[in-house]
Amino acid sequence: MAHDTRELNRRQDHFTGRSDIWLFGYGSLIHKVDFPFLEARDARIQGWARRFWQGSHDHRGTPEAPGRVLTLVEAPDETCVGVAYRVTPDVFEHLDHREKNGYLRLTIDMTFIRPPHQGRHANGLIYIAGPNNAAWLGPASEAAIARQIARSQGPSGRNDDYVLKLDAALQDMGAEDPHVAAIARHLRASDSSHAHPSADREY
Repeated sequence: MAHDTRELNRRQDHFTGRSDIWLFGYGSLIHKVDFPFLEARDARIQGWARRFWQGSHDHRGTPEAPGRVLTLVEAPDETCVGVAYRVTPDVFEHLDHREKNGYLRLTIDMTFIRPPHQGRHANGLIYIAGPNNAAWLGPASEAAIARQIARSQGPSGRNDDYVLKLDAALQDMGAEDPHVAAIARHLRASDSSHAHPSADREY
């Protein structure tokens, strides 16, 4: 699959007869909300886990030195907590551009987790980059992922900023993610060792 997935997403018929639709955000869509929405609700999806296995050649890295950003991988026993946004279909012109580096729109069932909508379900859309896309980097140890993130930046800013802001946002939601939190710890330890050269490095 080509890096730029905008045309593939435009061909999908998700909006016929709809004036609004739910969008599930699990990564930067939680802490960088640069699109209009009608309402937002904390939600969860079942059977998926966050992983920093997707390359970022256009936002948090460059084609020569890609950063790492989140996608979801299938994990039957896992629950992923994020934010569901009710949006109008025209918002996806901007979102398809933002998520163009390997992400496809898929349909997903989500469950709202806060009163007064707690336990209610909705069908909506999600952006996922699978292993067949051109920007896929795949698994690595959390320490190795953190090292790559620490030295990466692109037009949207530093790669480590992406991770640390997301980790803080998930903690604020009471939804700390072990994978995100581990990489954030490596990044903070690296910053600390750079500030204090005599300190032992974590990796």
